[in-house]
Amino acid sequence: MKQAIALLALSAAVPAFAQNAAVVAQPAAPAQVAVIQPNTTDNVLRAGNEIPLIIREELTTKKKQLRVGQRIQMEVSANVTQNGVTVIPAGTPAVGEITEVRNKGMWGKSGYIGARVLSLRLGDRHVRLTGTFDDKGVTGTGGVVAAVAFIPVAGFFTTGTSAYIASGSATKGFLDEDIVFRTVAPVQVLEVPAAAPAPVAAGVIPAAVTTKP
Repeated sequence: MKQAIALLALSAAVPAFAQNAAVVAQPAAPAQVAVIQPNTTDNVLRAGNEIPLIIREELTTKKKQLRVGQRIQMEVSANVTQNGVTVIPAGTPAVGEITEVRNKGMWGKSGYIGARVLSLRLGDRHVRLTGTFDDKGVTGTGGVVAAVAFIPVAGFFTTGTSAYIASGSATKGFLDEDIVFRTVAPVQVLEVPAAAPAPVAAGVIPAAVTTKP
């Protein structure tokens, strides 16, 4: 009798154990994986595109006022287009920065200006640019060598020339990020012709005109 009860208890426990084991053995759901989709739009001005620029202020080491970190006012000098659409119009403001300044000095040392292009402002968005430009004055080395060869003290007073970049000088930058755009149909302005004045009957004096008796 006891053996029969034990067998019944064991047979009841085996399905429960098997059910628990089946629950534990279930594999975890696979994690979601991102799939990179190709860009299907052609309305993108890609990073690396050349941006023609002009400098809107004079830069020179002659007055010894240039400082590293000083901002430079620039602007886009020609329309930049993509697929026949003007994405960056001429006149768009841009900004550069002075990165190196060397004033002219004795022993024929010439002046030097180094700068980089930072960004342009397109509407309310600042678009990153890259690119550098510089100018180096003419060195007075030849005069120094001659002066040292004949009169050593004279070489000390021989200087090079100051670096100078005129306002309106052309340079260029490059887009440092993509610009995605959409085309918008231009707004049509209807011209309404002015109404012709009503003809005045003969002998009738207009109300705006007064006559003296």
